[in-house]
Amino acid sequence: MLEANHISKEYPTPQVALSIVEDVSLSLNRGDAVSIMGPSGSGKSTLLYILGGLEPPSGGEVKLDGQNPFVLNEKELATFRNQKIGFIFQDHCLLPQLSVLENVLTPTLVSTNANGATERAKELLEQVGLSHRLNHLPSELSGGEKQRTALVRALIMKPLMLLCDEPTGNLDHDSAENIAALLLELHQKQETILIVVTHSTEMASRFPKRYKLVGKNLQIQ
Repeated sequence: MLEANHISKEYPTPQVALSIVEDVSLSLNRGDAVSIMGPSGSGKSTLLYILGGLEPPSGGEVKLDGQNPFVLNEKELATFRNQKIGFIFQDHCLLPQLSVLENVLTPTLVSTNANGATERAKELLEQVGLSHRLNHLPSELSGGEKQRTALVRALIMKPLMLLCDEPTGNLDHDSAENIAALLLELHQKQETILIVVTHSTEMASRFPKRYKLVGKNLQIQ
């Protein structure tokens, strides 16, 4: 379960603190899938990074599976994110010198619980139509294929929560539709908590729960 209670985030400036997110609360269970929309600069990505343990809040509390990640030390926090959370960004963030299979397996390299990872990676890559691309480098892939690889990498550790920041923002319409469908299909199979930040009303409409950041506050649509 994800619980975010009265989350706020502000950054200091020479004149006055800049408020990005104010008093945001959210409660999601395993299997929930939600989209978050909002204009550019509304704080969507900041909120996502807080929920994912990448950015500490200025106020409020986040708990995932009963654990507040921001009370952990740096090493413990890295392990927590590795084991509990999968991330997908607008830029696929693949390592250019590694093959598709090697990129997918990178999260397992620092894990003590990665038995059967290679077989699982191959199964997932087959599910997203990339079984014929295992040994290809990112430079040899299309944009949609790169993002499908990133999706599998995010799922390889069987995370409790999957966070996606504009996952279709750099893709053409057909590739974006493909990624959106795959996200929801694999989410249902994995029973993760899925949160997608997007500018696309078309993509957001696919989700059973939809939110919008309005005036730094989160509103259900």
